[in-house]
Amino acid sequence: MRRAEKLKGKEDHYRSFKLSDRKIKNPNIYPYSVFRDKYTEPFVFAPITILYGNNGSGKSTILNLIADKLEIKGRERATSNSFGITDYVEQFIEECGIAYGEDEDGEPYYKVPDTSRYIKSEDVLYEIKKIQQRKVLGEGMVYDMVREGWKKQEAEKFLASKDGYMQKQYIEFAQEKYSNGETSMQYFDAYLQPDALYLLDEPEVSLSPANQVKLAEEINKLARLLGCQFIIATHSPFMLGTLQAKIYNIDLKEYEVVKWSKLENIRYFYDFFKKHEGEFE
Repeated sequence: MRRAEKLKGKEDHYRSFKLSDRKIKNPNIYPYSVFRDKYTEPFVFAPITILYGNNGSGKSTILNLIADKLEIKGRERATSNSFGITDYVEQFIEECGIAYGEDEDGEPYYKVPDTSRYIKSEDVLYEIKKIQQRKVLGEGMVYDMVREGWKKQEAEKFLASKDGYMQKQYIEFAQEKYSNGETSMQYFDAYLQPDALYLLDEPEVSLSPANQVKLAEEINKLARLLGCQFIIATHSPFMLGTLQAKIYNIDLKEYEVVKWSKLENIRYFYDFFKKHEGEFE
């Protein structure tokens, strides 16, 4: 953990991101269409930054664009509509602006750490499926190994070996021992390491409220003590209320930094439970 200790009190790896403000005539071209009616200043990131918004607000699109701009592991290049020969996604990403942070000596970063990762909700759900379906297990492990740089034949050969068999047995044991939520927590335990930037898209998927709070507390600790930075898309009240985060409301025409307790959905939860508080006594 020596490097993590060195980075206590440092500036963040990634300081800001500016969406392209170019307007094009065709209103249907992705990703320009997502932000067509938005007025956006640069996002200025804290150790933990939340992009809050309802479905369709564009929060996941923003994470995708950041991941592509920074070339982070786990990124998936979106495809735009077929209008001529222009790759509009590539064009949009090129037009987006980024600024990196500085270390504790004032020296600028020129890239994010190699251990940085973009973790999407479907990644976690796939991990659960991989563990819970024996038929998928071998194929899933080969897929993961190929993503990490193995050749497919080498991966299949390893899984046929004694060591590979033991790995599969361990995962099959986990299938019986752990629930979906516990499997998700294991996934985050494995991937969230010190000194890295993490983009998390709805990490609360499949987690109980108690485990959402537990994950949020772990994220707080990683950001505060171990040199990590997080940009998270979520609308979970348990994550919003527990994370020590800067929150951007993506539902608004002009994105604003807000308190979690002022968000519309959070107020709805509050009013609902306030109305029924007598039933809890």
